[in-house]
Amino acid sequence: MTLDNEAVAEQVFVALADPSRRAILAALASAGPATATDLADRLPITRQAIAKHLALLTEVGLVTAEPGERRRVRYRLRSAPMRVAQQFLAALARDWDGPLDALKEHLDG
Repeated sequence: MTLDNEAVAEQVFVALADPSRRAILAALASAGPATATDLADRLPITRQAIAKHLALLTEVGLVTAEPGERRRVRYRLRSAPMRVAQQFLAALARDWDGPLDALKEHLDG
């Protein structure tokens, strides 16, 4: 994994560490693109807090802002950064599988 990919994965993990941001991403995943106001209507989070979280999620690349009607901005999920984080975790799991299997065999033997 390249240094750039590691940086992307780290940003994704930081973004996902916050339960409000996870709730926003889950809402976008289940109902599709939405405005900050739409999300505030569905979640127990103020519109101002949602706007702040959406700014960070946009910066990380997990959502993209699309101009909508009457100057309303709709936010849509982007999967590319999440795939980078998944690849990081998969590589980490592969690195652990061998030593853990060897330890298990040693302990069982």
